[in-house]
Amino acid sequence: MHKTALVLFSGGQDSTTCLAHALKTYERVETIAFDYRQRHRVELEARLVVLDEIRRQFPQWASKLGQDHLLDLAVLGEVSDTSLTRETAFKMETSGLPNTFVPGRNLLFLTLAAAVAYRRGLQVMVTGVCETDFSGYPDCRDDTMKAMQLALSLGMDHRFLIETPLMWIDKADTWRMAEALGGKALIDLIIEHTHTCYLGDRQHRHAWGYGCGTCPACELRARGYERFLSGPTL
Repeated sequence: MHKTALVLFSGGQDSTTCLAHALKTYERVETIAFDYRQRHRVELEARLVVLDEIRRQFPQWASKLGQDHLLDLAVLGEVSDTSLTRETAFKMETSGLPNTFVPGRNLLFLTLAAAVAYRRGLQVMVTGVCETDFSGYPDCRDDTMKAMQLALSLGMDHRFLIETPLMWIDKADTWRMAEALGGKALIDLIIEHTHTCYLGDRQHRHAWGYGCGTCPACELRARGYERFLSGPTL
């Protein structure tokens, strides 16, 4: 039975929900994030606030929450020409993918997370990728996750489990999952402290949290929140 986990934790809505899931499921949980010179690097500050608030507001989870890891991936920003790493407008490319797609990002994240998990003796890697609500990213698909799990397990001769709690649910159900895990306190924490906006906007406050309100990430989060308020619970 799996007892330990490493959560790929950006400090956004999805990864915070995944962290709550891991804390409710496993005995020891660590977190990892990556600085790839993303335009929304404010998320790296927001995530530390979220971790502190989880420890403060959920004492039943605080003892399970272990070390946090931050890796410098400047090289990813250097080789990427996307709207997440360059001051360019958000648009769809001729390939059919949005220009927010950072090629190789999740593949690299999972590879390095596996190396840390191997060293730290952590059995499960939890990531918030989603095929239902995703923006067309091929590295968020279930087939990619299964392939990565096999490749990493073989390549490190260590059986890893890549867990994707959000894979088959939409953003409204992600809000509902958070409510089921931590009640109104977790919903309020996500609204007030997590960061999703691609432009790194922490000035404009909306019912669903902070953000520019117009980038693809903000629009997705806002629509999900509206459906969460009006729809059925999980």
